[in-house]
Amino acid sequence: MTEETNGAAEPKAAAAPSQPVMQVLAQFVRDLSFENIVAQKGITNAAQPDVQVQVNLDAKKRSVENQYEVIMKLKVVSNIKDTQDPMFLMELEYGGIFHIQNVPDEQMHPFLLIECPRMLFPYVRRIVGDVTRDGGFPPLNLETIDFLALYRSELQRRAQAEAAAQTTPAS
Repeated sequence: MTEETNGAAEPKAAAAPSQPVMQVLAQFVRDLSFENIVAQKGITNAAQPDVQVQVNLDAKKRSVENQYEVIMKLKVVSNIKDTQDPMFLMELEYGGIFHIQNVPDEQMHPFLLIECPRMLFPYVRRIVGDVTRDGGFPPLNLETIDFLALYRSELQRRAQAEAAAQTTPAS
């Protein structure tokens, strides 16, 4: 027994959700400052450094559809380990313009503050290394930043601040 078809196409399976798309459209240094404090004071820089790195992130939607700007702000402070006298101070704001599609609204915030900085970080690391070397110090090779952990700690800090604000009686 043979089965005949009438030539009609079989119904398509439910369309799979589109994969997220991210393109880096541009990268730029928005602000850069480096102060070689030991050179200004005439101190030798042979001392053992104590380096502290602070990272802040900012993201915003641009006026063009599906475009976002992400800024990574780094503050690097190096002090002499024994005396805590300052050696150098570096501040860097590094930005990227991203085209992002197919990311649900509820996932956009973490996407912008985790995935986008991951794309920018290798360039930031290179700039920090080059500037510290050009500033008269051994190049500072930043350790990889866990942007997921950074995002989670910021959410936790905000939740604690909101909880503290709600339990504080009004004046």
